[in-house]
Amino acid sequence: MVLHPGDPLTVLAHGIGSQHDLPISPFYAFAGAFTALFVSFLALGLLWSTSRFRGDRSGLALPAGFQRVADAPATRTALRGLGLAAALAVLLYLLLGPDDPARNPAPGAVYVLLWVGLVPASLLFGPVWRLLNPLRALHRLLARLSAKLRTARPAAAAAVAAGAAARSSRSPRVPAPHLAAVPDLPGPQPPRPEPRNDRPLPARLGQWPAAAGLFAFTWLELVSPDPASTTTLLIALAGYAAVQLLLAARYGERWFADGDAFEVYSALLARLSPLGRRSDGRLVLRNPFHGLDATPERPGLVATVCVLLGSTAYDGFSDNPSWINAIQTSPLGRTAAATLGLIGAIALVAALYCLCAALTRLVCGPHPGPLTAFAHSLVPIALGYLVAHYFSLLVVEGPRTVIMALGTDNAPEPFSPLGPGGLAALQVIAVVTGHVLGVIAAHDRSVRLFPPAKAVAGQLPLLALMITYTVGGLSLLLN
Repeated sequence: MVLHPGDPLTVLAHGIGSQHDLPISPFYAFAGAFTALFVSFLALGLLWSTSRFRGDRSGLALPAGFQRVADAPATRTALRGLGLAAALAVLLYLLLGPDDPARNPAPGAVYVLLWVGLVPASLLFGPVWRLLNPLRALHRLLARLSAKLRTARPAAAAAVAAGAAARSSRSPRVPAPHLAAVPDLPGPQPPRPEPRNDRPLPARLGQWPAAAGLFAFTWLELVSPDPASTTTLLIALAGYAAVQLLLAARYGERWFADGDAFEVYSALLARLSPLGRRSDGRLVLRNPFHGLDATPERPGLVATVCVLLGSTAYDGFSDNPSWINAIQTSPLGRTAAATLGLIGAIALVAALYCLCAALTRLVCGPHPGPLTAFAHSLVPIALGYLVAHYFSLLVVEGPRTVIMALGTDNAPEPFSPLGPGGLAALQVIAVVTGHVLGVIAAHDRSVRLFPPAKAVAGQLPLLALMITYTVGGLSLLLN
C-alpha cells in the first residue's frame, strides 16, 4: 500500500516524507532501468559522434512584444511585490498562528509550496525565484533607503554650513565652539558620491555558499527535532534572512545569484526548462539540453548537486524501520546520529562522482577540470529523484496548504490523484528518465572534450555511476 497520512503533522514532523511499499515488481523495475541505460549508451556511442548542444547560443526567439512585457519594470515590480507579500504572510502566520501544522499553513508553505513547488515552477518558467525572492527585493529597498540617507547627509551639512556663513556675515561675532566641526563652506555644495561598499565576490567562492545553505535547509527539514514548529521555523528563517542580507550588503545584489540557496536551486532546475534566455538577452524556446549544456562550471557546482542528490536519498532511507531504530538507540542521540546519516549520504554521492571523474581522467588523459565538466549531467538525475519522492506530497498537501492559508476552517483530507500503481509507475519512470537524460548530457560533453577514439571509453565510468545511482534510487523506492 501507499501510505498517505491524513494528518499533516505526521508528514511535516519528518519534513517532507516519501512513499514506500510500491506495488510494482522490483525485477521489472530494475530490468527496465538497466535496459534503458544500456540501450541509450550503445545508441549514443554508435550514432552520436559530434557535440550537438550549443548552450546559450541556441533557441527560437519569442515575439518582441512578449519579451517587452516580461522584462518591463512593472512586471518585475509586481513579481517582487508578490514575493514580499507571500513572505510577510508566512511571517505573520509564524508569529501569530497556532503552533500546529494541521491548523497553520506556514510549515506547508515552506516545505511544500516553496521547496517542492519550485521544481515545476522552475521547469515551466525558468529561474522564477530570482524574480520572486523577497530577500533580493528587501535588499533593493534597503539599498535605496541607504542611498537616500547618504545623499541627505551631505545636503543637510551643506545647508547648515550655508546658514552659519549667512549668520557670520550679519554678525562679527566669532562662531560658537560647538560649530567648529561644521565644514567651512561658502555655500551649498552638491553632495559628493559615497564610495560603494560592494566588494567583488571571490572567484573561488562560487556556489559553495548555496551548497551550505541547501545543506542547512535539508538538515532543518530532515534532521532537526521539530521542523514543523513555528518557533523553529521562525528562528531558522530569520537567521537565514539576516545572513543573506548582511552578505548582500557586503557584496551587492549579485550575491544572491550564487549565495542564496533557493535561487541556485531554482536556477539549476531551470536549466531543463524549455523557456530560456539566449546569450544576446533574447527570451527563447529551446531544447532543454541546450540550457543544461550552458550550466556554468563554477566552484561548488558539484557540491550543490550532490547535496540535492544525497539529501533526497537520505529522505527516502530515513523512513526505513531499521534506520529509525538505529538513530533512536544511538548513544550519540537522535539528532547527532541523523546528522551523521545525512552527511554520510551526501558524502557517498560526492565520493562516487569524484571517483568517476578520476577514472575518466585516467581513461581519457589529462583534462583541465573533469570534476566540474560533467556535473551538469547530475542535474536531470536530481530532478528525477525530486519528482519521484515529492510529487505525491505536492499534489496532496499543496492544495491543502493554500486552502488553509485562505482561511477555510475545514480543509479537505489529503487525496492523491494517482492510485498506488500510477504513483509507482511515475516514480520509476522519473528515476530512469533522469538517468537516461544524464547519460545523453554526459555523452555530448564527452565527444566535445575528448578525441573520438577515447570519447566512448571515457563514458564507461559515467555509465557505471549512472547504474549505481539507479540501483540506489530504485532500492529506496521499492521494498
